[in-house]
Amino acid sequence: MESMQNKSKDGPDSDLSEQIKAATKDSHIRAENTQLMLNYQKGQITQTQYKLLLCSLYEIYQALEEELDRNCDHPGVQPIYFPQELARLGTLEQDLEHFLGSHWRKRVTVPAATHRYTQRLREIGKNSPNLLVAHAYTRYLGDLSGGQVLGKITQKSLGLSGNKGTDFFLFPGVTSPNKFKQLYRSRMNSIELTEKERQDVLKEATKAFEFNIEVFDDLQKMLSITEEAFSVKGNDVASSTQSTNFSSSPVLQFALGVGIAIATVGMGVYAF
Repeated sequence: MESMQNKSKDGPDSDLSEQIKAATKDSHIRAENTQLMLNYQKGQITQTQYKLLLCSLYEIYQALEEELDRNCDHPGVQPIYFPQELARLGTLEQDLEHFLGSHWRKRVTVPAATHRYTQRLREIGKNSPNLLVAHAYTRYLGDLSGGQVLGKITQKSLGLSGNKGTDFFLFPGVTSPNKFKQLYRSRMNSIELTEKERQDVLKEATKAFEFNIEVFDDLQKMLSITEEAFSVKGNDVASSTQSTNFSSSPVLQFALGVGIAIATVGMGVYAF
């Protein structure tokens, strides 16, 4: 009993979820304190930014959930596979259709940083499914923790009625977020990993945050271009005129793509 009590929290016998929290602490703080994330929490988000945000989230969750589905029977994935409770792809499709119309799929554009993240998800899904837990934990528990608050901020900031356009923030399959997070951590901690595999998961969790921060850095560099491209207040990026201009202008495509980066970290408060 004494030996169990004296185990180091960060030692090889500590819970995986606790180890990830410790390993990603610095990256976590950096992600939360980017200017864009702080602005979002203050309610400083436009409808244009939100639409772009949804596009990037769609690409990320499409890659993550397809890889989780494909590896659902893998011993490193099965314990944390909760498609009924957590899947976000369907909600994102509803939100995108609400804002961009029935042909929204043809208008999804993402920046290079988002492509790099989705490519990483595809790579590990194919070659190292054990590492998917790092990304699933970071994304799902972050969104589940911050979803209620950020959903209300989005509704108020954009003047949305009801849940139209904010389905992403809703988890109807989760009756108690706190209890579910406890269950998720418990299932996650039950995954059997060698010490090397465990260390690889910890590195991957840090990498997940770093992918997000890189996207923010890209966004900050190009933010002025994005703002200039949509300088007319209240313009709807989904209008047919802007859609035509957007599709024919590489500069606008890149500016929009950078704007989408808001999604990568902005949707999760990461209060695990």
